[in-house]
Amino acid sequence: METQERGVTHRAAGEGRAFWILGEMLVEFKATGAETGGAYSAFELTTQPEGGPPPHKHRDDEGFYVLEGRFEFPLGEGTVEAGPGSFVHIPGGTVHTFRCVGTAPGRLLVTASPAGPHERFFAEIGEPATDRTSPPAHEGPPDVEGLVTAAARHGIEILPPS
Repeated sequence: METQERGVTHRAAGEGRAFWILGEMLVEFKATGAETGGAYSAFELTTQPEGGPPPHKHRDDEGFYVLEGRFEFPLGEGTVEAGPGSFVHIPGGTVHTFRCVGTAPGRLLVTASPAGPHERFFAEIGEPATDRTSPPAHEGPPDVEGLVTAAARHGIEILPPS
């Protein structure tokens, strides 16, 4: 049961504001900037096999804790491979992306500090998740130009794939 008391926030599994991003990533907010005094936001991200965001950078620091599945984080000249229990910190301003590898969906607990840009970006481009078990049906390719424009409004620069 979701509760808030004297600054303490608790959300059980499946609780929190949630969005489907590009029809393949589910973002479930566990803590928002409004609840952390702007210090950070935390969200659970479920990604389909071979899924992940395009290369991008932003001012926020991000932390990725792998809950389930296996992920690759291409960084600079190398790739960090991360499985359950692994943690990856990406400093603000660093170009990064990740990809869920394997045949099953993967789950990450992501923190973004300071809070704000990720929350607003996901709310703008995402589709509210009324069903958290399967992505909504989409016709046609994603609106890449709209995604890049929306990202820029929130201080996120999406880069072409390498």
